[in-house]
Amino acid sequence: MTEESADRADALFHALADRTRRDILRRVLAGEHSVSALAAKYDMSFAAVQKHVAVLEKAGLLTKRRSGREQLASGDVEAVRSVASMLTELEQVWRGRIARIDVLIASDPDQEE
Repeated sequence: MTEESADRADALFHALADRTRRDILRRVLAGEHSVSALAAKYDMSFAAVQKHVAVLEKAGLLTKRRSGREQLASGDVEAVRSVASMLTELEQVWRGRIARIDVLIASDPDQEE
């Protein structure tokens, strides 16, 4: 893994580590929302929601665009797929380790049956 891809993975998993950010992401993946409309859904300040949106944007999980005075946020499905791909890769590493353990156990002559 390159330094750049490691930094990207860090940003993605940091963004997804927070429950509110995951909920915001679910909402913007379902359809475009204004940041104001998102803020109305949470029991926190507008500024706090803006910060959550900024973390998601920095990680590349959502994009924002201006429409008049509003900022509209949309989820990036490809970025979510990249997270899924990273998790699949980690699962394959884990499954490989389990398979090697199974081989070692099966070849152990002292193993009781």
